[in-house]
Amino acid sequence: MRIHIISVGRRMPGWVEEGYAEYAKRLPHECALNLIEIEPFRRGRSTSAEQAREEEGRRILKAIPKGAGVTVLDVLGQVWSTERLAGHLTDWLGAGCDRALLVGGPDGLARACLDRADQRWSLSALTFPHPLVRVVLAEQIYRAWTLNQGHPYHRGG
Repeated sequence: MRIHIISVGRRMPGWVEEGYAEYAKRLPHECALNLIEIEPFRRGRSTSAEQAREEEGRRILKAIPKGAGVTVLDVLGQVWSTERLAGHLTDWLGAGCDRALLVGGPDGLARACLDRADQRWSLSALTFPHPLVRVVLAEQIYRAWTLNQGHPYHRGG
């Protein structure tokens, strides 16, 4: 199984690329991360946030691998503990198909992306910079995997 992080944005700062790469390389082949960067919509003066969301949404949906389950990162989604994420990771692995995690741009996700999802996950009630979300996702997936393996990386209660 591969977990595809489909995220709006390109040309991230070095610390984002390094942070993401550090956790992605720690994961085994059966739980590999694959980052798919979506070109952001270039907004002009006459372009609305809704137009940007819709165009980016089309690009995101096109990038979802065939047969993959879909989880959207959504501020209105459910907040998962590390243990709950570990449970979802076990379910995703057991399903035998890839999983796509959708991360919208600054204007959020299009309704079509939200409708396509079978899960909605909120990392926090806080607002994070989109580049940071990539690093947090990679680290949390690694943490969940280590928890499932009984590895001492996760020392939570």
